[in-house]
Amino acid sequence: MIPQHPNSDIHTIAFYNTENLFDHIDDPLILKADFLEKTTKKWNKERYENKIYKTGKAISKIGFTDAQKPPALVGLAEVENDKVLTDLVQSRYLKPYNYDFVHYNSPDERGIDVALLYDKSSFRLESSETIMLHVESEVGVRDYTRDILKVSGYLKDERIHVLVNHWPSRHQESDATGHKRMTAAQRVIDLMNDILKEERDAKIMVMGDFNDNPKNESIQYLKNAHQLYNPMESLLSYTRGSANHSFKWILFDQILMTNNLLSPQNGGLQFLKADIFDDKFLTQYEGKYKGQPFRTYEGKKYKGGYSDHFPVYVQLERKTGLLNGNEFVAEH
Repeated sequence: MIPQHPNSDIHTIAFYNTENLFDHIDDPLILKADFLEKTTKKWNKERYENKIYKTGKAISKIGFTDAQKPPALVGLAEVENDKVLTDLVQSRYLKPYNYDFVHYNSPDERGIDVALLYDKSSFRLESSETIMLHVESEVGVRDYTRDILKVSGYLKDERIHVLVNHWPSRHQESDATGHKRMTAAQRVIDLMNDILKEERDAKIMVMGDFNDNPKNESIQYLKNAHQLYNPMESLLSYTRGSANHSFKWILFDQILMTNNLLSPQNGGLQFLKADIFDDKFLTQYEGKYKGQPFRTYEGKKYKGGYSDHFPVYVQLERKTGLLNGNEFVAEH
């Protein structure tokens, strides 16, 4: 049910790694051997529909307490194709809202892509494109990984650019793939340079599963190149993160933004808060993994949960008013 009194001044922007959101149909072009019915994971129509239902439920609740409505924008990682996104926006918890999506197929070897959901009543799509990320292994072999998704549009009549990422993965505890994420960081910096050449005071948000924590080299390099604000830096602790590996919290899921979203001129969208959406229903209720994300699979074992990641989000508040000399006066 759509709430009667959504807060029209607060807009939630989220990112969610959905943990292998594959359909149950065999596609010979996609290397998803585990996500078929006749495999060890026994992925089938019933499990797929449960996954869609739970992913939609999780998304619908992000930032809801403050905004009294689901997010205006949701970056997604690990989605297979247009079908899963169509099923997602038509699922029980999202269907009452006016969602559409942007998605392009990428050359990723696992067949997982990034995408962006947007509420058409809040966000007016202007343009989108997919940017290939060319990275190589230590011996110079091409690594076919996820593209970067660039989306531009108007959030309540204010132009904003969103870059959705899922950077190359780590190998266990090793940082042997760190150079790939540095390459990805440089590619994002180049994209931002291109945007800023055309629009000097562009408002840009960079979101994704970066496979690095806020203090790691790639994120610091990205942040410092354009003096981005990363509100996620203060969220990671020994007791909290967006995912958990070997009983250690990590915060690979982040949303960074240009500083003009902190103190906009003449009103407009302004950063309000950031958080990890880790409500209890998204967590393991009991056992040794209590409090960690309630995931879909633990290895080959089906758990029937939501994802192995929690969503993260920021909220922007629209400041409306008039200028009185040099002082901004809010309307009441």
